[in-house]
Amino acid sequence: MTPGARRAVVLAILAALPWAGGCTDTSAAPTVAAPPPVTARSQGTPQRPLGRSVPVRLRIPAIGVDTPVMRLGLAPDGTVEVPPVAPESPAGWYRHSPTPGQLGPSVLLAHATVGRYGDGVFRDLARLRPGDRVVARLRDGASAVFTVDRVQTVAKAHFPAQAVYGDVDRPELRLITCGGPRTADGSGYRDNVVVYASLTSASRP
Repeated sequence: MTPGARRAVVLAILAALPWAGGCTDTSAAPTVAAPPPVTARSQGTPQRPLGRSVPVRLRIPAIGVDTPVMRLGLAPDGTVEVPPVAPESPAGWYRHSPTPGQLGPSVLLAHATVGRYGDGVFRDLARLRPGDRVVARLRDGASAVFTVDRVQTVAKAHFPAQAVYGDVDRPELRLITCGGPRTADGSGYRDNVVVYASLTSASRP
């Protein structure tokens, strides 16, 4: 798909995207916000993009994450799918985004909590800091290493959809989960945590 065609698909999805983002409460309907200002940039030399290959595993050493990755798409009602609420629920890659290491923002999400099963794989995502590493292993044997640029906690009503899904001129990664205080009925969280990271190294098969 050409960059222009991909952008058209992304903007169409944004126009009807009632997604709370990687948690058990998916009832909120975020508005499309302008990208917030970049407060930190990745460390190291920008890398040339990798070829398309779906992610199969995600490692985040700073918070002890080492998880398989499943594919996610759109549910029948038009919302973005989330990983199952189940023990050891994995992270999920949104298949309408680039694969990790391709040009553009690759989007992965996971639960902060999984109901009665306890903590989710992205429970500690908000603890990440600029400079931390995120490693995506791809099906073709390559590994894409990203460096965290910034971490944002934002109210679900103001989810920064354009900043998360919109075009960028280099390979980047977005990690999304829930955060902040619980909702009044205890069924979910009021905020989203979004991690922005850029490709800084890669091993090719």
